[in-house]
Amino acid sequence: MNKKLLGIGLASSLISLGFLTVASAADPKPKDVAEYRQSVYTIIGWNFKPIAAMVKGEVPFDAAAVARHAQYVELMSKAALEGFAKGSGPDAVKHTEAKPEIWTNWDKFETAMNDFQQEAVKLTEVAKGGDEAAIKAQFGKTAETCKACHKEFRKD
Repeated sequence: MNKKLLGIGLASSLISLGFLTVASAADPKPKDVAEYRQSVYTIIGWNFKPIAAMVKGEVPFDAAAVARHAQYVELMSKAALEGFAKGSGPDAVKHTEAKPEIWTNWDKFETAMNDFQQEAVKLTEVAKGGDEAAIKAQFGKTAETCKACHKEFRKD
């Protein structure tokens, strides 16, 4: 039951994100772009944390749960970049952890985001196999892409 409610809640969030994107696609306001971006990262975190807990041995390993969470991380990794439209940085939006370097060094940021996306795709593929050791190794690679981007492009 809990999984079903989580799925319904996540689906509702994704639909809401879709409506926000469609509604504001013509002329997105910086605040809307930042809210979209923050929503995407909330969903990524929501799904990344349980995998991390399993990898660290804090909770029992569940290959099916890892595969499900990995799919959501992959999906959101593909949606994340559009949440960084020009004009949605700290100069325009009060509550953001995004550094100005995102927009002043766009090529490097885009490369870092693409690296995360590629590793998230690999995590989904590996997770489908259910091999705990392979999942742990790929999760580490995926997490490294997150850390690398946070170091350079996110305020702490």
